Amino acid sequence: MARYRGPVCRLCRREGMKLFLKGERCHSEKCAIEKRNFVPGQHGKDRKAKIVGYGLQLREKQKTKRVYGLLETQFRNSYEKAAHMKGITGENLLSLMERRLDSVIYRMGLATSRPQARQVVRHGHIQVNGRKVNIPSFVVKPNDEISVRDSSKENPTILSARDATAHAPSPSWMDVDRDNLKGRISGMPRRDELVQIPINEQLIVELYSK
Repeated sequence: MARYRGPVCRLCRREGMKLFLKGERCHSEKCAIEKRNFVPGQHGKDRKAKIVGYGLQLREKQKTKRVYGLLETQFRNSYEKAAHMKGITGENLLSLMERRLDSVIYRMGLATSRPQARQVVRHGHIQVNGRKVNIPSFVVKPNDEISVRDSSKENPTILSARDATAHAPSPSWMDVDRDNLKGRISGMPRRDELVQIPINEQLIVELYSK
């Protein structure tokens, strides 16, 4: 599956905020935002034009794509699916993003970033309802049980991530058993706990509705 393979820190700099794409590095002084909080490129420091209208909508869409690690086609398909669901399209979109398996593994604290969670899933360390699932875009549902496979419970990457994220609380829509490396989806995500950075999903809806 296609994914972005370029420099990651420049994505945060482009959006002017931390997108938490590099795990623990984002919480240290090595974070690019801490050292160079301006748009990347030769003239980055001089680009201070105010963004309005279409530009504002585009930046919101780009930011959301980058938070969840999706390319344009994947993100557009998710939007189309959200638009056909009952409820508010923008909230449906964010709910779909949060219920992706890679995002769920990240929110369970079994990875320090969504890119790392994606790798954990792709390498076959995760099972859903007792069956191995290695598709990061798999969308979980209420009552699904997500766990680390028995053969992967001593995986140093997963154990290290669990210890590093021990201080982070789990969302209320999932019950997490960190000791046994598993969790259960107890409900649907609420809007106020969908994402860890500010996102105005209405701007994305307006952009795609043109």
